[in-house]
Amino acid sequence: MRKKIVAGNWKMNLDHAAGVQLFAEILKLINEEIKGDQKIVVCPPFIHIGSLAQLIKLNSAVSIGAQNCHQADAGAYTGEISASMLKSSGTTYVIIGHSERRAFFAEDDLLLAKKLETALKNELIPIFCIGETLEQRNTGTFFDVIENQLKEAAFHLDAEQFQKLVLAYEPVWAIGTGLTATPEQAQEIHAFIRTKVSEQYDTKLANELTILYGGSCNPQNAAELFGQKDIDGGLIGGASLKARDFVDIIKVFNS
Repeated sequence: MRKKIVAGNWKMNLDHAAGVQLFAEILKLINEEIKGDQKIVVCPPFIHIGSLAQLIKLNSAVSIGAQNCHQADAGAYTGEISASMLKSSGTTYVIIGHSERRAFFAEDDLLLAKKLETALKNELIPIFCIGETLEQRNTGTFFDVIENQLKEAAFHLDAEQFQKLVLAYEPVWAIGTGLTATPEQAQEIHAFIRTKVSEQYDTKLANELTILYGGSCNPQNAAELFGQKDIDGGLIGGASLKARDFVDIIKVFNS
């Protein structure tokens, strides 16, 4: 049975005090309103991880994730964070390959392949992001783009390693643009991803793999998106910065 996950990506937002306050509000609402076996992940900036990890001892349904890690174990990489550092600070998940890392920091699939290996070696669960730009959507190359991202960055992993991943489909053209992928468009890509995983590994692994949707998901469209056959939750951006909105998205699994 596939794991249902709602993950919040705070991106580069909130100072330390504001981050702790928001997380405390989220935990309070979760404790009061959320039932079920869905998993909740919050991915804050690095400065919050230690403090938030202390707070989640009150709720085993919530885990902390990081937004990135370096591919090396240690060394002279000023300003970077290693996977082992994240693990030691209470992190369970790590986002790898977010479209903003690809676009603004020139992270390509060969680099992301190394990051996936490093995260797995340090017993972190990667949330590996794939998706197409608006140009790739409009030119009809999006299936090829997504297949290549999987092949170049992730399909070198053996089945035991790959089954530990969480995938996240993020249509880059629907992030912060005002455009929105329809539930049918999202489902089409999720089903395509599952088919490619089945071809590379096997049907059982593909059917048990959690695939999240990461394109402008909010309390208004979450139910229809999460109701699709192959969508197992969301990687939430802006809505995760509002406790009420984030918990309302999580509550979709209780309805």
